Amino acid sequence: MKVLGLMSGTSLDGIDLALMEVGDPRPYVGSQPSRLLQSPTWELLAFGTRIYDPTRRAQIQEGIASGNARDLALLHTALGEWFAEATLEFLERIGVSSESISALGSHGQTIWHEPPHQGVRGSSFQLGCPATLAERTKIDVVSDFRSKDLAAGGHGAPLVPWADRIFFSSQGGPRAIQNLGGMANVTWLPMEGDPTPVLAFDTGPGVALLDAAAELATGGEKAFDEDGDLSRAGKVHEEVVARVLAHPFFRQPPPRSTGRELFGAGMVHDLSEEVARGIGVDLQPGRSAEGWPDVLATLTALTAKSVGDAYRRWVIPRGVDEVFLMGGGSRNPALFLAIEEELSPVPVRSGESLGMNPDAREAAAFALLAWAHMRRIPANVPEATGSQGLRVLGSLTPGGGRGGS
Repeated sequence: MKVLGLMSGTSLDGIDLALMEVGDPRPYVGSQPSRLLQSPTWELLAFGTRIYDPTRRAQIQEGIASGNARDLALLHTALGEWFAEATLEFLERIGVSSESISALGSHGQTIWHEPPHQGVRGSSFQLGCPATLAERTKIDVVSDFRSKDLAAGGHGAPLVPWADRIFFSSQGGPRAIQNLGGMANVTWLPMEGDPTPVLAFDTGPGVALLDAAAELATGGEKAFDEDGDLSRAGKVHEEVVARVLAHPFFRQPPPRSTGRELFGAGMVHDLSEEVARGIGVDLQPGRSAEGWPDVLATLTALTAKSVGDAYRRWVIPRGVDEVFLMGGGSRNPALFLAIEEELSPVPVRSGESLGMNPDAREAAAFALLAWAHMRRIPANVPEATGSQGLRVLGSLTPGGGRGGS
């Protein structure tokens, strides 16, 4: 069947769409020796991104930062319309009819994510009205992927390790897939056929802090640190990095997850002020020559060191032959080099060498998760999320004209 995956991540850069063709499953050894999962054959047929314009991006940012009930309700509907626009535009561009798509997996836009803590179950809130998306596209929509795992005591995150094992396991040895979206997360994969459980968790910030600082540095002219230019022009303030890395989150063993609630605008403000005091300047938005390069360099080092710390604690002890960087942050040369230095001598490579566009990985994963839902196949990884067990993820909204409308 043809399935479409749609992802709007914590980096808030745009809507990623991946069209997959998924074939009949074959037996696949899962994360426990006694358990057989069903692993499909797959092919990524097409991938694209619809960039958010500044107005839409600002609307999402405002909703995350301080949205009231009315604003969030309107944003929920608006996102459904935007997702539908992006879907129809993408399908028209690649010459594929919506009638040929069996299901659309939509992650939605995360507004709030709070992991389980001290016996209190976690909660995760995504917007992007699936009924609107289904009505406009006439495609069956699978959404709300996190709730079932959360209800079973898990973090509802990360959700991509099940797909990662299908996409990227190697017969050559264990490897790690490091995503650098708004947040950063790792999936450690045992050698293909090895029943050892997958390890997956959030390492900390990805590019969310860097993007917010770059936007301030350029007065909104740029939404990210293009080619790492600002970072490479600055000096790392090691004492600031050390203070942040002392946060209890970084010592918390997996399963663990995080989001902008911790690594967001508030932290950018605090760290920027701390750097500014250290060099005796008054940081002003849009005046990138005065202090902002130091802020970007410090945030780049923070992201890289948080990745390195997580690997030394929990990934490298399991054995890892190579690391592949995915997500938008993998295209930042300054961040790539900093992570490479942190993980040396383990080889660090671009995810492109795996045969998949690094930006496509999460959208492709949600296409595969939609396929799993339609086949009633559990697709969470309890060892990664902390869930009480295997669960079929997502909720189905029939497309307009399918199953009644």
